[in-house]
Amino acid sequence: MQPELDCLVVGGGPAGLTAAIYLARYRRTALVVDEAKSRCAWIPSSHNLAGFTGGIRGTDLLARIRAQAETYGGRIETGSVAALKRIADGFRATLGDGREVDAAAVLLATGVIDGQPRVPHLYEAMQRGLIRVCPICDGYEVIDKRIAVLGHGAQAVGEARFIRTYSPAVTLLTLGEPMTLTVEERIELDAAAIAVIEEPVAAVAAGADQSTRLTLQSGQILDFDTLYSALGITARSGLAEMVGAEMNIDGRLIVDRHQRSSVPGFYAAGDVVSTLNQIAVAMGEAAMAATAIHNDLRRRG
Repeated sequence: MQPELDCLVVGGGPAGLTAAIYLARYRRTALVVDEAKSRCAWIPSSHNLAGFTGGIRGTDLLARIRAQAETYGGRIETGSVAALKRIADGFRATLGDGREVDAAAVLLATGVIDGQPRVPHLYEAMQRGLIRVCPICDGYEVIDKRIAVLGHGAQAVGEARFIRTYSPAVTLLTLGEPMTLTVEERIELDAAAIAVIEEPVAAVAAGADQSTRLTLQSGQILDFDTLYSALGITARSGLAEMVGAEMNIDGRLIVDRHQRSSVPGFYAAGDVVSTLNQIAVAMGEAAMAATAIHNDLRRRG
């Protein structure tokens, strides 16, 4: 029996919504199930997405892509996929409301979850640029600012060194966690004049001139123009695990150059894939995936 959908797209961020545009224009029956948890919605203004010289808010970008998909008949529902399994002709998904839908192909575009510091009014702080998560995205906006990188692992060290190319005033705060550094890493941080503070932060408050004031456990006060969270990411790849798709040690999908996973008919695009976490990359991967889905289904007849 032919599945009711050519493709089920799980996730409504830039990747999932871009795929919806392509699939609709390929005249494929597709459904996007979106939990409305895209990390793109947290972006106050993206300045490195081509075509938006003045920047664009993440929520505005999502609304534009969604409207474009719907213009061509793309179906987008707010909801979740609770379970996914392989069947003879493709996949059977159990939605959060209990419905079951069958699809010949599935595109996973669920993204990742950023580890975030436990501070009050986190969303508002990110919208004001006081807390950031992507130096590739907005390092240009913090040139010569006082920057704190929050984290205690290899990712935090790498991020601090990356941000140092934008500002001479970079401090690595471990939030009280012990920092295990190799001799080489310590030498590199010292050479870059990146201070490492392993003392816990006792309080966070607004400082002067839109800065953030941190009070350490010892009572020392530090003022920063922006904080970068480098507390890691968690891939939203539970559905991939259910169907047995190959992932890396971080739980992110391993795909070929057409976004095919190790499971036939199961594709992935965006941050959930082991790649560069950028909107432009996610949209490009979605175009590749949707085109591969269309052509692979065509060959199946």
